[in-house]
Amino acid sequence: MKLLITGATGFIGINLVNKLAEKYEIYAIVRKHSNVSMLNKALKVFRYDGNINNLIDFFQKEKFEGVIHLASFFLSFHTPNDITKLIDSNIKFGTELLEASKQSKVKWFINTGTFWQHYNNENYNPVNLYAATKEVFEVIAKYYVETSDLIFTTIKLNDTFGLNDTRKKIFNLWLDCIKYHKTLDMSKGEQVIDISYIDDVVNAYEVMIQNLSKNNYKKYHLKSYIVSNKEKLTLKELAKLFEEISSKKLNINWGAREYREREVMIPYKNGELVPNWKQHFTLNGAIKLLIEKENLCQENN
Repeated sequence: MKLLITGATGFIGINLVNKLAEKYEIYAIVRKHSNVSMLNKALKVFRYDGNINNLIDFFQKEKFEGVIHLASFFLSFHTPNDITKLIDSNIKFGTELLEASKQSKVKWFINTGTFWQHYNNENYNPVNLYAATKEVFEVIAKYYVETSDLIFTTIKLNDTFGLNDTRKKIFNLWLDCIKYHKTLDMSKGEQVIDISYIDDVVNAYEVMIQNLSKNNYKKYHLKSYIVSNKEKLTLKELAKLFEEISSKKLNINWGAREYREREVMIPYKNGELVPNWKQHFTLNGAIKLLIEKENLCQENN
């Protein structure tokens, strides 16, 4: 099976590409100057110059079975100067992919959405402009699937973590606190966290590919699914678990920072899990893998 993946140089993309390359013929579409050194050597890379005619020619030449769309530009908060990049990355680029998919008769398209499209667990209430652009793209996709045989489905993610993650996410901030004896100012920590280990996230996409490869693949058309951890702790409880596993004390000033505007206190819980997918890593076990990699555990751990 020949597949195209966007966002291959991001944290999730790198892990997904390296896993899928073991089974499928994988192409990645990247920006002209992207660093692809972390990717599987079996991967074939297409550097997109922004010319949609070149993109369509590429799609028609390769005849992909499916597209997995991970690429996005994420911002918690935006300034007026960020609007163009958010629209270009999260709406314009995705629409160009849909156009190329339609013209080259791609069979299916897996989109990546976010829990932040569902503030207060509403069917649609964007936490921020980033989440709004993700919703707009899904609306645009409706035109393309109505005018072609393309099957479009979405996997919505919340927080993720794992080994070799270079993003400034919560566990990396806490690891820095321990390694460099830093003190971290945080909110009161009452928000509930739904965070999934990267191997479980990658597996969800693998399972969705398998679902779309079956004879009943049309049942997933225009459906949205989620990846969610069974174990959900408040931020403060999560910090306590992190301390227990690492046997290290985190220097956190709880309540030193105000909650953000439209802080998500309870993650989206009305979504349906990716069909046939199961969580394999417990929160405790996954954090322990992360801690052991950083050599922060005591010998008895």
